[in-house]
Amino acid sequence: MMKALSELTDLFSRRQKIFLLVMAGVVCGLGGLFLYLLRAHTYIADDPSACVNCHIMTPYYATWSHSSHARDATCNDCHVPHQNLAMKYGFKAMDGMKHVGYFVTHSERQAIMAEDMSAQVIMDNCIRCHTQLNQEFVKTGRISFMEAKRGEGKACWDCHRTVPHGGMNSLSSTPNAEGVTPLPPSPVPQWLQNLIGK
Repeated sequence: MMKALSELTDLFSRRQKIFLLVMAGVVCGLGGLFLYLLRAHTYIADDPSACVNCHIMTPYYATWSHSSHARDATCNDCHVPHQNLAMKYGFKAMDGMKHVGYFVTHSERQAIMAEDMSAQVIMDNCIRCHTQLNQEFVKTGRISFMEAKRGEGKACWDCHRTVPHGGMNSLSSTPNAEGVTPLPPSPVPQWLQNLIGK
């Protein structure tokens, strides 16, 4: 009796292990497919064309690509912190998931505006790149976004509203943006496109 019980336990344990391995494989495979279809790998680098993986960013990419900043700055130069890699990628992940949440729930605004935390990062980066201008030539010094918000000075974009995104006042302000932005390649394999097309 004891031997039969031991064999049954071993059999159940082996079946349980196989089931858990198969389930882990399915979860990892679907997770990997999900990340691939979202083009998650493109967000690791600093290529601005990764931003247009999400079509709502098309007008912002189009206006940036025709600005003076396009020569010297990528999206990440302005929109993520640069203190260290952990802060940079942590902020990118948090901000990216927030964008995904807005998009999935259809709660994005017609004209995207930087929220306070993003605005602080953007202003810090304006000052980081233009320190000599702020401190030696114009002598505006360094103020934070929160000080500007309290009325203790101006945010950089109070005077430089059209830098670097032009006169963006809504998503429809660049109606021909699709013609100037690089559309990301389809993540659907060619064999599947052929199958669907038939």
